[in-house]
Amino acid sequence: MTALAIDIGGTKFAVAVVHPDGTMTRRAELPVGPDPVATLASLVRDAGAAGLTGVGIGSAGPIDALAGTVSPVNIPSWRGFPLVDTVRELLADLHDLPDPHGFPVALAGDGQCMALGEWWRGGHGGHGSAPRVLLGIVVSTGVGGGLVLDGVPYLGPTGNAGHIGHIAIDPHGQRCPCGAVGCLETIASGPSMVRWALANGWTCPAAHPDAKALAADAARGVPVAQLAFQRTADALAAAILTTAALFDVDDVVIGGGVAAAGETLLAPLRQAVAKQAGLDFLHRLTVSRTTLERDAGLYGAAALVLPSEGRTPYRGP
Repeated sequence: MTALAIDIGGTKFAVAVVHPDGTMTRRAELPVGPDPVATLASLVRDAGAAGLTGVGIGSAGPIDALAGTVSPVNIPSWRGFPLVDTVRELLADLHDLPDPHGFPVALAGDGQCMALGEWWRGGHGGHGSAPRVLLGIVVSTGVGGGLVLDGVPYLGPTGNAGHIGHIAIDPHGQRCPCGAVGCLETIASGPSMVRWALANGWTCPAAHPDAKALAADAARGVPVAQLAFQRTADALAAAILTTAALFDVDDVVIGGGVAAAGETLLAPLRQAVAKQAGLDFLHRLTVSRTTLERDAGLYGAAALVLPSEGRTPYRGP
């Protein structure tokens, strides 16, 4: 029994074959490229279908888990895109499945899959007597998130619960690609951080300014780069505490490309959470970086369709 895990991000797609014990094989990823469907087809073809019993997909959102469609903010050509049906058709075309429409395919948000992957394989699962609540946040091209309540991803009626990147942090801020104003993503995403730093005097030593170069300068003590990370930390802290006040969160796990900055991001983030927290129960929050790196979302996607001892089975909206 194995699952094909698919991780749809704003700038890259990844796939892997995952077994119930967490063994991962045939992992591959590619940039989205000018033709996202061709990219997806290439990855699915190379992963193979032998022995698969289901497909789990984590996608940048918003999504419609009931319809099986996605509208990733950072993939403009996909609006209401029938991702679940497309994956089924690819499997049928590439691997001659006898009944592709009866093949189990589950869809959830990429942030939700990241959180579920951390719960399952990252050591953040609740194994005590009391339920535990995990908030996962992906800080990358965009900002995604997801909640796991006692082993089960909390999805909401449409599958979009936990969309922390579109909590309004600054009602007088910039227009977000989603159409709203002042979303967390307009401050804390990698491209947003770079734009702010460049507008405030940062001179990038690399040919192509990106969050990795910004993090390197922040670690070296370049003031404007450090301010960019402090600004992001303050915005993330506000969004985290808002979510924690609503869901009584225990643990927060940060993943994505910007989280690769490590303590350059986490140190000011922990300080900002401690400074902004009011109610006593908010002070018990722990904030850490993903232990699974770029594989957290793939593990979570696989968990959507794999049975696992001690973990409540996933049920879609």
